[in-house]
Amino acid sequence: MTKLKTEGAKHLHLSARGLVEYVFRSGSIETGFRSTTPLVDGTKAHQKIQKTYGKNDQKEVYLQTKISYNDITFQIDGRCDGLLKNDDGPSIVIDEIKSTSGPLDLITEETYPVHWAQAFVYGYIYTTDNNLENITIQLTYVHLQSEQQKKFQRKMTRQELADFLMDMISQYTPYAKLRMELLEKRNASTKKLAFPFDNYREGQRKLAGAVFKTIQEKKTLFTKASTGIGKTISTIFPAVKAISEGHLERIFYLTAKTITRTAAEETFRILQEKGLQLTVVTITAKQKICFQKEVNCDKAECPFANGYYDRINGAVLDILQHESILTRSVIETYARKHTVCPFEFSLDLAYAADVVICDYNYIFDPRVSLQRLFDEQRKKTALLIDEAHNLVDRAREMYSATVNRADFLALYQEYKASKEVIAKSAKAVSDHLLAKKKQNQIPERELDGKLVRAVNAFAYDAEEELRHGGDADELLLNTYFAGQSFVKIADLYDKRFTSYVTVEGDDIALKLFCLDPSHQLKRMGKGFRSKIFFSATLTPAGYYMDLLGGQEEDYVLSIPSPFEREYAEVIIQPLSTRFRDRERTLDPMVAFITDLLAKREGNFLVFFSSYTYMKMVYERFAIAAPKVQTIVQHGQMSEIDREVFLEAFEEKDDRKERLVGFAVLGGIFSEGVDLKGNRLQGVIIVGVGLPQIGLERDIIKDYFQANGHHGYDYAYVYPGMNKVLQAGGRLIRTDTDRGTIALIDDRFLQPKYQTMLPYEWQHWVQSPR
Repeated sequence: MTKLKTEGAKHLHLSARGLVEYVFRSGSIETGFRSTTPLVDGTKAHQKIQKTYGKNDQKEVYLQTKISYNDITFQIDGRCDGLLKNDDGPSIVIDEIKSTSGPLDLITEETYPVHWAQAFVYGYIYTTDNNLENITIQLTYVHLQSEQQKKFQRKMTRQELADFLMDMISQYTPYAKLRMELLEKRNASTKKLAFPFDNYREGQRKLAGAVFKTIQEKKTLFTKASTGIGKTISTIFPAVKAISEGHLERIFYLTAKTITRTAAEETFRILQEKGLQLTVVTITAKQKICFQKEVNCDKAECPFANGYYDRINGAVLDILQHESILTRSVIETYARKHTVCPFEFSLDLAYAADVVICDYNYIFDPRVSLQRLFDEQRKKTALLIDEAHNLVDRAREMYSATVNRADFLALYQEYKASKEVIAKSAKAVSDHLLAKKKQNQIPERELDGKLVRAVNAFAYDAEEELRHGGDADELLLNTYFAGQSFVKIADLYDKRFTSYVTVEGDDIALKLFCLDPSHQLKRMGKGFRSKIFFSATLTPAGYYMDLLGGQEEDYVLSIPSPFEREYAEVIIQPLSTRFRDRERTLDPMVAFITDLLAKREGNFLVFFSSYTYMKMVYERFAIAAPKVQTIVQHGQMSEIDREVFLEAFEEKDDRKERLVGFAVLGGIFSEGVDLKGNRLQGVIIVGVGLPQIGLERDIIKDYFQANGHHGYDYAYVYPGMNKVLQAGGRLIRTDTDRGTIALIDDRFLQPKYQTMLPYEWQHWVQSPR
């Protein structure tokens, strides 16, 4: 007979769900098709079933217990969906509700042992707390579309439940012991950790103090921290110290660019050299880290997917025992060793790590986010959001979705002779979009509910076919995922969205377009202890607070550049770069650039608002200055191409000729790039960076104008000038950097644009025309 002790020297808080999912996961990663409505707790389905409970029944009952094993006290808790007290049946029933979009007839009593396990934990806690000898455990499965239900029951004794729970704990204990050892080392090292450099730079202590205070007080901070302060260490170090004070258990470092992720990894290596011991994992996009030539998660095609869950626990234990900075290369090494998918491996490691470095979407995108971050974990987690100015447009993308008629029409034609159900539902979407053709580019504020229902019906039929149809048809699979995404975004649709139709040739598309992402960012960021938004160009502050979900009680901080502004010579050349004037000003512009290069030494970068404009100027420049060595950014550059471009700016003692690079504003070379010393001695910026005038930008303009803001500034000026400030920030990166910034556009002399220039550029001089 197993008797569970309730005292131990070490304590570990563990959710019932976390325990059972660790112990019972097995098998393979699913095929390329994976339902986006799997067997998980569906809030709406739960609520509908819970409304049928009797007056004596209870819902969402919090249960917890403490159990000792191997000198560890496990505090296990969770909420059971239902506690039923039915006089006509078993006296007490623990009801665990699970929702599914799959056929109920495929679910048997033995299909999902993990669901029984979770309910057994609740059963044990309740029988122990109430001194019951037995209890009935019930699993209730509900179909999301039809709302049909299927129930299974098992009557269990308290002793059977105790034995079952002890067996799970024994299997979990090796992982628990390792995690506790790592936590002890982490906590001790964070207390001893000192700032890793001899001195703070100017402004650095202020930023670090503000970050710590923000975390301590469970607040949100928006900070403009100029280039050169050292934003990465100034945000990471105080967050680590917040762990030592018990304020945090986890840090997410969020960014949109690979180069800033690398900077974060390097910062943690520096802290590690100073004695810090914690686990850092970097999540790399599936397309980049996949070992296969093509991403295909079918277990028949990928050995790293086949049996993944049978090996993953061993892989996690192995890497955590031997590594602390889990970069892409480290994860790949252990993934090959244990034959596990490196992408899924990194996601599983994210739940065990102290620090996660990843893209914004793993927190803010409802279609991608790390779903297993429970509320209790969020309360002890801080978000460090690097280059936060990028999040505005990225968030708009996250909360927007499109359906294309061409895809549904092609599916109808492909399946009309063989799969009537798929053909019929695809045709319904196609016909509906065809009927909207006359609404081309006319914004609609109301959601087209009929279209959403048609897409949802198609997604359901496609899911049934994909689930049982053997090899997945690529077009069906991709259209299914697009449809699911569309339906999910439709659930978010409110006054901050619009929709519009576009017609290109024979294709008709309807887009659900998020105009103001602030509400959704707040919703996805809810529950985290603190959020730190930081960037060198988070200006104007009011604009970014509006669009990133800021509130009156949030902290706002602006830290000026630590460098003397005389380090950079700033010249304004008032030539028009407006589209209508480009031919007229082309020769004077090229003359100014060649003249400036003749009078200044060193490598230069020249930035333009578009590839077309860049090509136009470059071709004329190549004629005017044929001996100048140049390198040109082009679209769709691979990582190797990017490295070649940047390496061309390496310092070379034997190179007498200068290098002039041509690139685009807002591109990969205008942000997050460090070309220190004489690798870069000049930046020329052509234009004020305004986004190209178009339908979406005009819709944004009209929306914000109608809501009491300067619509043109919100849609065009602020995003454009941010690109200008980022590009100019490539020049002065250290105390030893010197050089020239040239701004070519007559609008730089207008008061609106003048007020947006940073203090360190305001000693500009005007170049004669």
